[in-house]
Formats: sequence, structure tokens, C-alpha cells
Amino acid sequence: MTVKIPPARVTIPVADRAGILADFDRVLSSGRLTLGPFTEILEREYAKLVGTRYAVAVNSGTSALEIIFRALGVSGKTVIVPTNTFFATPAAAIHAGGRVLFAEVSDHLMLDVESFGEIEARDIGAVVVVHIGGYIHPEIAKLREACDERQVPLVEDAAHAQGSQLDGRAAGSFGLASAFSFYPTKVMTTGEGGMITTDDEDLAKKARVLRDQGKADFGANYHVELGYNWRMGELNAVLGVHQLRRLPEFLSVRRRMAGIYRDRLETVQAVTQLIAPPSSSPNFYKFVCFLNRGVSRSELKAALRRDYDISLSGEVYETPCHLQPVFQDLHVPTSGNLARSADVCARHICLPIYSDMTESEVDYVLDGLRRTVS
Repeated sequence: MTVKIPPARVTIPVADRAGILADFDRVLSSGRLTLGPFTEILEREYAKLVGTRYAVAVNSGTSALEIIFRALGVSGKTVIVPTNTFFATPAAAIHAGGRVLFAEVSDHLMLDVESFGEIEARDIGAVVVVHIGGYIHPEIAKLREACDERQVPLVEDAAHAQGSQLDGRAAGSFGLASAFSFYPTKVMTTGEGGMITTDDEDLAKKARVLRDQGKADFGANYHVELGYNWRMGELNAVLGVHQLRRLPEFLSVRRRMAGIYRDRLETVQAVTQLIAPPSSSPNFYKFVCFLNRGVSRSELKAALRRDYDISLSGEVYETPCHLQPVFQDLHVPTSGNLARSADVCARHICLPIYSDMTESEVDYVLDGLRRTVS
């Protein structure tokens, strides 16, 4: 019998649902539907997870990025963005008034440090590092040093990286500020939502003002910044609190399934997995592999769906930003031809992995993949 393997699966354990509904009832009874006590709990517990002094909850990871860029004052300045990222990363910088420059990535999918060193722009307002698929590469230390030498802030786009670590240090604690996403497919979700983490008190204060229409205080109609409605709803925060408390379990399952993939992929021809260095502990939001040149990704995905009812997870990303029509129309410049980025974007696949995946499902994916590429 065919086993259906979807590209992603939202994991909200049945055992949690009664508690979630009870907390929903508390919120509805209180009438405090935004920026209430559950938002405060989520912020406090998320800051503890990341190891930063502050966490600011917002309504999306995209909002988190734009707030950070606005707080840093990137308007009129250059924001260095790796071209292998989601649309929201450069779009948030542009909406904040920044001038984006797309940069090259390395084979491990992180912003290439050497390429960054060759960028001659003198008006850099921020440099963005993206933890693609939840992987943090040790070269982030070199990138941080390069940013410090040029006295420019490093911003982490940690949308994929809830719970990821490098040398025991959590994603979201390497830059001046970081942005997380809690979209439904992420390792933990609030339905829709995001989080800013930082140790910078002034940035955290400004983020809280900007997320609430620029008001100096939630209860006062007194506006001191040109903010926006970027608040997280209290019902979203309830779900986030319950999901955050499940995160260690979710990470354990994903890392165990990734270990099975890692061990058994050696028997699959034409596929090479992205190996995390020993010091890195990804959350495996994605399990990334590269296809040998000459293997058609589109044909492979179609065959897996047709013959085995297996849908591969979405790529990260199939089309780099510098080749996206919207940014070409906006004439966003690039640092070099970005040929390596185009290559890694064109050749990689992401094997399905979920927070409640089973070993039998992994074996089924591997068997289908093995038969198809052979």
C-alpha cells in the first residue's frame, strides 16, 4: 500500500490540544486579545531559549526583519543579503528604506565570508546571515569578525533555526539582533508570528514601539515613531507557548530522523547530503541534499510523486533572489555574477522531515529515492 509522504506536516500533539483550548478560553474570557500575558510568557521563555536579554514577539518573521532594519536605521544605506534566501529577507530591507546588495553564498549555503570581504561599499547599514534549513556554519565567527572590523551590525535571519546551535550557542545570539519565523511549517509555530531577539536594550525598546503603531505605550494614543501594526495576537502566543515547551521533543525527533537519513543515504547514488560540522547542531527544519550534475530535479520530484506518493519538501531556495523577476525589475545590484549560488540553488533537494516522523517513513522515502535515481 502506498504511504503518502507530504512535503511538510504541522505537529500539534493531541495531548496538548486540551491545554491549548483551555488557555484560549482564558484569553477570550479576559478580553485581552493582543499583547497580553501569554505574549509576555512567550517572550520571556524564548529569550531564555536563545540566551539573549530580550525577545520581542511580532506577527511574522518578515515583520521581525523589517523592524530590526528600521531600528538600525538602514534607510539610504546598503544591506548585504545572501542571494540564497527567501523573498522576505531583501524585501524587508527595501521596505525599511535600505539599498540591497545581493552577495554570494558558499557550498554550505551561508553567506560567503571571502566574497563579503571583497565588497567595497562604505555605507553598509547591516549584513544579513541566513541559517538556511536550520544549519549554522562555524564560519559565522569569521563573518562576525569581518563585520566588527568594518563596524557594521550583523543581523541573523533565523527564520528556519528555532533550537539550532553551534558550539552550544543558540541561533539568534550571534548577531546584534535576529529574526525568527513561527509560520505553520516551522519547527515550532504560532500559526503566524515571529520573534526578535537581541541583547541591545535600545533596539528592543524601539522594536516594541515600532510593532505597536509607533506608540510610546500600549495604553496611550501617543505616537513617537512611524510604526505599524506588527503585534502578535494573544491566541497566537498561547499556541507558541505550548509549542515552545514541546521544542526539545521536536528537536530530538528531527535529529534522530536526520541521523537515519545520514547513515542510509550512503547507499543512494547521485545524491550527496549537506553535512553539518561536528560543532553544529541543526534543528533540521530541512534535510538538504545535492544532486549530481545532470540529474533533473524536476523529473526526480515528479517521479517520486507519481510512483511513490512522496512529495519532497520545498527547496531553500530553488530560485535565488537575484534571479527573481521582482528584484530584477527593481534593478537590485549583485556582488559578482553569483554563479555558485545559482548552482547550489539549482541542484539541491530537501527530503521530508517532520517533528513526528517515524523511522518507517524515512525508510520509505529512501527506498523511493533509491529506486528513482537508479
